Amino acid sequence: MKRGPAAARYLLFALYPLLIFAGLQFFEARTVGICVLIALAIRYRRTALHMVSSFSPGQWLAVALPVLLGAAVVATNSEALLLLYPASISASMLIIFGSTLFKPPTMIERLARLREPNLPEQSIRYTRRVTEAWCVFFVCNGAIAVYTALYASREAWALYNGFIAYLLMGALFAGERLVRRRVLSAA
Repeated sequence: MKRGPAAARYLLFALYPLLIFAGLQFFEARTVGICVLIALAIRYRRTALHMVSSFSPGQWLAVALPVLLGAAVVATNSEALLLLYPASISASMLIIFGSTLFKPPTMIERLARLREPNLPEQSIRYTRRVTEAWCVFFVCNGAIAVYTALYASREAWALYNGFIAYLLMGALFAGERLVRRRVLSAA
């Protein structure tokens, strides 16, 4: 019974660029921005406090960035700000992942330790490299998201942010999984 609502929340979050594109066809940016804020509240309502309980002030700011952008959209009714939402997500993830490079354990190591609490040193070095790779992805993805928001058509923005970016994330995730099997099996 819980799988349906959880799946719907994840689908809603994954499809937000397409929902923003569709929403802008019929509503003001302010109305769509309110919907984005509601979607964020639905998506993170149960895990937010647990997820951020050990965050640094910079990581708190990263979590707040998309929410603050959504509030700015509501206040200004700015479509340009609304289209920057995917870039704010990339910036947020870059801050969260990148900050763990300076204050270990890295984000990927934290995730890996959920499955294997006693990671060998080689795995810890590997998780650092994966965290670095995700940071590079977030920089590139965020830059393209900003470009599409400022210079591309709505259709191009929706195509990149609602489809191509997810394909790239999936390719990075799948590629990392293949590399991980090779690297960690050689240990």
